[in-house]
Amino acid sequence: MPELPEVETTVRGLAKFLEGERIARVRLNRPDLRRPFPPDLVQVMTGATVTHLSRRAKYGLIHLDRGSTVIFHLGMSGRWRIDPDEPDTHDHLLIETGRNRFALCDPRRFGSVDLVDTNALDLWPQFAALGPEPLGPGLTPEHLKAALKGKSQSIKLCLLDQRIVAGLGNIYVCEALWRARVHPRKAGGKVTRPQLERLVPAVRDVLESSIRDGGSSLRDYAQPDGELGYFATRFDVYGRTGEPCRREDGGLIRRIAQGGRSTWYCARCQR
Repeated sequence: MPELPEVETTVRGLAKFLEGERIARVRLNRPDLRRPFPPDLVQVMTGATVTHLSRRAKYGLIHLDRGSTVIFHLGMSGRWRIDPDEPDTHDHLLIETGRNRFALCDPRRFGSVDLVDTNALDLWPQFAALGPEPLGPGLTPEHLKAALKGKSQSIKLCLLDQRIVAGLGNIYVCEALWRARVHPRKAGGKVTRPQLERLVPAVRDVLESSIRDGGSSLRDYAQPDGELGYFATRFDVYGRTGEPCRREDGGLIRRIAQGGRSTWYCARCQR
């Protein structure tokens, strides 16, 4: 599933071609993805001007001058294509401006598109309970200390809880915990203040590194221009079962299951 860096990369890629443009035509090739397209989506978008694009957690936001915001989620296999050479049977939403064509391609149809009043974005159910953005000023050691107080659940699963931090996914939590030298099974409430002070910048660093590299191209993900991200070539622990720890401490990368997901870590340097 595309995670926060992939969504951020997508939003930045679309913004280069879509911001400030008037939408001339919108077409739906099917009535739904994971859930039905908004019934007034075509009417609201057609003729509207895109003021800017942004991201919240793992959602991309296309803001229109009509007081509405189109919110998209890429699901398991979704991606935007800009000026595609050939149509794809999985292009479900098509947008045309005077300069470019945009296609939302989603073979597995686990993604979604919603239309929300811009002034009520924070009240939209999927956003209302979200924690702070990991790249924003709200993620601090103080925030984590308060949010994790008394929690017996592992720090790995706590960081995947969108109410604690918005937008973190499995890949980047594994990578951040390694960088911060925190064991993924450690109870959230027992993570020490020094560990939290390492963890916050580790989260930011791993996300920013992935964004610079264009994301992690796993399975179906690619940037809107078709380029593949290459952060996957820099993973320190994710998917490296049995390989030596990059810290050269003699440890080997281990894989365990937590909450139905795989976790990779080094038992020697993560405590």
